[in-house]
Amino acid sequence: MISPWDRWFSTSCCLCCHVRTGTIILGVWYMLINAVVLLILLTALSDPDQYHLTSAELANDLDVMDDANMCIASAISLLMILICGMATYGAYKLRSAWIIPFFCYQIFDFALNTLVAVSIVVYPNTIQDYLQQLPENFPYKDEIAALSNVCLVLIVLLFIGCILAFKAYLIACVWNCYRYVTSRGSSEVLLYVTTNDTTVLLPPYDDGLGVPVKQGPPPYNTATA
Repeated sequence: MISPWDRWFSTSCCLCCHVRTGTIILGVWYMLINAVVLLILLTALSDPDQYHLTSAELANDLDVMDDANMCIASAISLLMILICGMATYGAYKLRSAWIIPFFCYQIFDFALNTLVAVSIVVYPNTIQDYLQQLPENFPYKDEIAALSNVCLVLIVLLFIGCILAFKAYLIACVWNCYRYVTSRGSSEVLLYVTTNDTTVLLPPYDDGLGVPVKQGPPPYNTATA
């Protein structure tokens, strides 16, 4: 009997590459995105007069992004770079524990997007409220606002559903990489067989298969007088 975990386990992912390679590419990609975001935030903090955004354009009196929020966003981006770097290092060096924080982040992000989809179904009027908060020069704002609530909900749910399916696939790739690294690490553990007199060190199973079989001793011929 095959367990459900083993049935869905695979060592290949998109573009027919290994899950370890896919996890490394994913970690580097996330690091690049968060590095760009961190660079933009640090640039905005260094020159607040040029990049300070107010919600006056959105018909509000409060600031959209003040210095405190930008510092928090910068800290989150720095933390994400660290987590993605750990996942990349763990997949490259075959360290399964380093992949766990990135996997937990993926689960949290997937759950957050699922809650957004559920909130849209429960409160469909929030889409119209969000459209009203957009600036007047937003492209196709009037055409989108003219659509019915049912049509808007279906479009948004279809878009979020595609995003959730893609995120679920990435979660499966990282999970398969974690299982691959874990199983590979366990197969490389050296075994000690202890008897009453001696202790024998056994090589890993894969190394034992690669050892050529030695020829046996020549047959014993009894001496004749």
